[in-house]
Amino acid sequence: MEFILLGFSNVPHLQWVLFMVFLFMYMTILLCNSIIIVLAKTDPALQTPMYFFLSNFSFLEICYVTATIPRMLMDLYTLKGNISVFACATQMYFVLTLGGTECLLLAAMAYDRYVAICHPLQYSLLMKNKVCLQLVAASWISGIPVEIGQTYQIFSLHFCASNRIDHFFCDIPPLLKLACGDTFMNTVAVYVVAVLFVMVPFLLIIVSYIKIICNIMKLSSAKGMAKAFSTCSSHLIVVILFYGTASITYLQPKQSQSEGMGKMLSLFYTILIPALNPIIYSLRNKDIMMALRKLHSKLLIWWENLK
Repeated sequence: MEFILLGFSNVPHLQWVLFMVFLFMYMTILLCNSIIIVLAKTDPALQTPMYFFLSNFSFLEICYVTATIPRMLMDLYTLKGNISVFACATQMYFVLTLGGTECLLLAAMAYDRYVAICHPLQYSLLMKNKVCLQLVAASWISGIPVEIGQTYQIFSLHFCASNRIDHFFCDIPPLLKLACGDTFMNTVAVYVVAVLFVMVPFLLIIVSYIKIICNIMKLSSAKGMAKAFSTCSSHLIVVILFYGTASITYLQPKQSQSEGMGKMLSLFYTILIPALNPIIYSLRNKDIMMALRKLHSKLLIWWENLK
């Protein structure tokens, strides 16, 4: 009736250190991404498709980390990892669905950059509000029926070997290792879904950036080239970090993936990358830094008036 998430039980002397580190990272992710959402909604200079996608991405990151970190913090605090089958299935569904949404949203953001750089005169026509809303809605909705089916398929298996999951959240690779009987079809289904939601969007991003780079190289102005590259560099860094770790996790054969490496990769794309994203997008983006200074000035004026 329940599983036991082992998490970081192999380092009991570090439980409280890990609790404080992950709590700090969680609060940082919530705060920084919330600031980006507020800036994108309130600053007139950021009322563009690029920042509309970025605000959605920030909201997605908040949802994504909330699917894993609070549960992990509770397990570290109580020194217990007991989780019901239903709660485990629910957590896995949200992690998979939000992960798929992130892949699709990154592809939509790459398309936005492609249109902005390769077709600047048609940008306002091709990236109308309706088109942006459709791209975002498709990113959020497309994975829901697929991941419901995949979660049902995984939890239809018999777990007779053990109920101890050597991970800090319910994920497919560690659960498949606990299943008894033939899991070949489940493994095939994992690869098919990974190809659809990881590799296909990644290939679309690669094609977009090949066209972007070819277009940038045609620019005669060095300043124009630098500006064009700067608008894409943040997104490209996030794509490489996220897709790199997610691809290794879900496309690597389960027999060749050690528990320790699986945990490290999962920590990377579920916690570390969401923590880095606001820093990557903010420090390399003059518009966001300018909007942040304006917001800071307004808050100072408001505080002075309160006094």
